[in-house]
Amino acid sequence: MNTSAILFIGLLSLLIFFSPKKWLWFSMYLLQLGLAIVTGIAAIKVMLPGNEIINEPFISLVGNQVHLVIDKLSAFFIIVINITALSSGLYAKGYLKPYFKAKNQTEMALHMIAFFGLHFSMLLVAMIRDGLAFLVVWELMAVSSFILIIFESEKKETVRIGLNYLIQMHIALVLIMTAFIIAATRTGSPMGFDYLPQYFSQYAPLPLFILFFTGFGIKAGFIPLHSWLPHAHPAAPSHVSAIMSSVILKMGIYGILRVITSISTDLFSIGIFVLTISILSGLLGVMYAIVQHDIKKLLAYHSIENIGIIGIGIGLGLIGLAKDIPSLAFLGFSGGLLHVLNHSLFKSLLFFSAGSVYQQTHTRVIDNLGGLIKKMPKTAFFFLLGALAICGLPPFNGFISEFLIYSGLFHGLQGGDLGSDMIILVGFSSLTLIGGLAIFCFTKVFSVVFLGSQRSEAVLDAQEVTTSMILAKSIPGILILAIGLLPAMVFIPLSSITFVFTDGNVPLTGTFEAMEQVSVASLAFFLIVGVLFLIRRSQQRKARVTVGPTWGCGYTGANPAKHQYTATSYAYNYGELVKPLVKIDKHYQAIEEKEIFPKPRNFSSHPSEVFEENLINKPANSLIKNMGAGAV
Repeated sequence: MNTSAILFIGLLSLLIFFSPKKWLWFSMYLLQLGLAIVTGIAAIKVMLPGNEIINEPFISLVGNQVHLVIDKLSAFFIIVINITALSSGLYAKGYLKPYFKAKNQTEMALHMIAFFGLHFSMLLVAMIRDGLAFLVVWELMAVSSFILIIFESEKKETVRIGLNYLIQMHIALVLIMTAFIIAATRTGSPMGFDYLPQYFSQYAPLPLFILFFTGFGIKAGFIPLHSWLPHAHPAAPSHVSAIMSSVILKMGIYGILRVITSISTDLFSIGIFVLTISILSGLLGVMYAIVQHDIKKLLAYHSIENIGIIGIGIGLGLIGLAKDIPSLAFLGFSGGLLHVLNHSLFKSLLFFSAGSVYQQTHTRVIDNLGGLIKKMPKTAFFFLLGALAICGLPPFNGFISEFLIYSGLFHGLQGGDLGSDMIILVGFSSLTLIGGLAIFCFTKVFSVVFLGSQRSEAVLDAQEVTTSMILAKSIPGILILAIGLLPAMVFIPLSSITFVFTDGNVPLTGTFEAMEQVSVASLAFFLIVGVLFLIRRSQQRKARVTVGPTWGCGYTGANPAKHQYTATSYAYNYGELVKPLVKIDKHYQAIEEKEIFPKPRNFSSHPSEVFEENLINKPANSLIKNMGAGAV
């Protein structure tokens, strides 16, 4: 690996400030491509059989030589980062076109440098083991993403959200730094990941792991450490939302996994802790998502849900190691790791599609949309593809990672004791419920946004987005289909990463055969669908086809917004069912009994979180109130 080239590209990015406005995006993307090529080639080399690790000097920091180290875990995350960063950068070309007219050269140059800086810093996070250097690039990642979030800084709410994000990222930094310092002080060794095994071999791992998990968990968005996430994702531009949801959250997962590689004792307690937090995140994430009216906020909560699914796989893997159930350990870690890649693909695709809708309609409110499949058919197709994948339906990639976790659960039932079986049943039930609620949620979103008739004038002038934005959606879209149809293709390289945790003592034959059977079934399904499509197309050529307005259910003369399901009405019964966990504030003046001729009324509802309200808002408001009283 050419570390000098990585450093040179990083320094070269500062010249973006001096690029003419019309060349800003091209300059940034050219540097992104160079960075992705250099790091991607190194990562692929490590992933190939026979190559274990790359360790090369990078820079000197405070008299200490910092090395870039790529093992199989780092290589996997480098590939995930590069895929999403490049597709998000390509999407930005079309999405930012209106902003180039509205903002000056300095504002756009700062955005481009921050976007490249985010890509650069995430790659370094995956390659640096030295504690101090790691904290520096972790901070660079936080500052870069903060600048990207407040891109529309003329909005006071956006700046407030950005500052909230930055504060929480610094809390995470302090927690991680404290954990490193404790380990270094107790063992007398330098700070860094390479010295953690020495600490964990001498002291009980759980307390320090919880400290690390809390710091990295804030970045990952585990509940109840997630309060920044539902606000920052909608506030950021859509190409930034995509990279935040798809990759920045995974940097938290990477940190947790990197710490786990240093632990060899107390795995059961750690596994139970991770599994509990993950089940809570998965269930509440999707529950909160269902009641959202803002399409980007809805997708943000689904990021929490999928972080929960990844954590379920990791937790089950740890329990499998602790209970000596190799199949549960191997398949749990495999499913969790593959879901890291899968989520980065379908979530970036969904944010790209949501961003396209916002660019054309200038609204993120689901109830103001409708009928967009006629005006934006390609965007509707890609959103549907991402929705099917995130729901874990075959034959798409989300099904494959969840299939691996389910397989691990079934194998675990065959080899565990009663206690393990109870834990596995809880995991199985939770994963099933999460999947069912996800289907319910995306049925609502797709139908209200893309089907039916337009609900407001916001949809009136909508049209399909530019070619670069469609091409950016095609990259994750193709990979979603490739992994779903040919899962065996990714299973072997994935296994080499999983062996980092399981020491490679699991036979692959049975699982590999299952992957081949899934491939055959998926290809057969696509073949049947293709044949039926050709038959239908042949029949339509002979028949007279007319195009008319969407059927209005007998109410075509009235306002279509009042005679179609809204996002609120679709989820009304669900909202009543989950009242103890999901608070929905309704603003409506009830009709009195004596009011024979009711006056016009408005109805609105606003979902709020139990965790954010009680753990963040109330303490913060109380602190501000007390400070104000003290000042008086």
